[in-house]
Amino acid sequence: MTQNITIVILLVIAAIILGITVYLHRKGFSFTKLVFGSLVVGIVFGLVIQLLYGNDSAITTKTIDWLNIVGSGYVALLQTLITPLIAVSLIGAFTRLSDVANLRKIGVTVLATLLLTTAVAALFGVLSVFAFHLQGAHFASGTSADAASLAVIKQHQSVLKGVTLPQQIISFFPTNIFADLAGTRATSTIAVVIFSVVTGIAYLGLRKTEPEIAQQVAKGINVLDRLVHGIIKLVLALTPYGIFALITKAAATDSIKSIAQLGIFIVAAYVALIAVLLMHTVILLANHVNPVRYYKKVWPALIFAFTSRTSAGTLPLNLKIQTESLGIDTAIANFAGSFGLTIGQNGCAGVYPAMVATIIAPTVGIHVFSASFLFSLIAIVTLSSFGSAGVGGGATFTTLMVLGTLNLPVAVMAVVIAIDPIIDMARTAINVNDSILAGLVAAKATNTLDTKVLNDDSNLVANTL
Repeated sequence: MTQNITIVILLVIAAIILGITVYLHRKGFSFTKLVFGSLVVGIVFGLVIQLLYGNDSAITTKTIDWLNIVGSGYVALLQTLITPLIAVSLIGAFTRLSDVANLRKIGVTVLATLLLTTAVAALFGVLSVFAFHLQGAHFASGTSADAASLAVIKQHQSVLKGVTLPQQIISFFPTNIFADLAGTRATSTIAVVIFSVVTGIAYLGLRKTEPEIAQQVAKGINVLDRLVHGIIKLVLALTPYGIFALITKAAATDSIKSIAQLGIFIVAAYVALIAVLLMHTVILLANHVNPVRYYKKVWPALIFAFTSRTSAGTLPLNLKIQTESLGIDTAIANFAGSFGLTIGQNGCAGVYPAMVATIIAPTVGIHVFSASFLFSLIAIVTLSSFGSAGVGGGATFTTLMVLGTLNLPVAVMAVVIAIDPIIDMARTAINVNDSILAGLVAAKATNTLDTKVLNDDSNLVANTL
């Protein structure tokens, strides 16, 4: 009875916090402040629960189980909208393309930026492992994977079991677009991207031969785009509440002891991710873009990505910032934003897989300082970055692809996955920043960047939803 009363009290406190958030939202508090505030309050509330009752007690488990209705419900809504959003955004990019001659240059520049930065990000991941002497996984001695972590690994392994790298690449292609729109496969996202590109190219052909019909198609796509973005806006308005529930769960159930034991890995990962952000800054300088102005404008998208851990859910804000604050053409923004969800994610598909592989390799006798290993690893990581999912946990699938290709065991990964949400927040922010950066570089390369919009400090995207 006492246990049930405690659970009810904790849930009432959570309800009060959510109620205060609703009140502040209605009073017009900025979206970014609400999200960041929910993050901080969720961490504090979750840690209090863990310190008082433990991370795996019945009280903690049942309280989080009820609170998870808010968090998991929010994530489920986001995941439902990912593939329709990608499809309408990418096909819409073709319908809005005014100069078809720039299509190849836009595509090549966006893909080159995403993939080359991923290759460098992988190198930073390797160097961070070396700098912190993590190779060989000695830092994980004395720790063991919990049942939940092992279940996640086994679930992903079952999908990849016996699949070679060429077969993985084949799996990127759609066989049933309706099934992929429903997200039934781990590679559904990249399949939708490929289908959307093919559809867009078909539209361009139709625009030449039957312009009237093409115009009707463009209007239809525009209607779908407006509808999907309207739904997205409703879902994004729930973000502060979803973030509070998700962060509370992580803070309450992620063992403080495990975080302390694996703290060196967290620090090494963040150092590598900061190095990637510095690389992005160098690219901005090379393109004569003021980094301070740039980060001031993209901050809302980065903080949203950090707290929500979903690149896909950040896409509407990503596109809004690219077009309204940075002066990037709508078509280019849609290309960069959509491709950035599934290709060359610097954090999830670059830094993280490279770090895990470099940590594990010495345990099976591989000399990680050899040029052959480094070259093979970076090449495989870059290639495997195709098809990475833009939702929380996508890095696990990509990393298992890399480990499987290199014939490396996954035992250490099952240990570090326990603290994955902490690292995933920064990984996601880096992913989103790279997709925005790819749009900016492509706009500069095609001479379509509106510098007046870019240099106008008054056109910050509104932080209210």
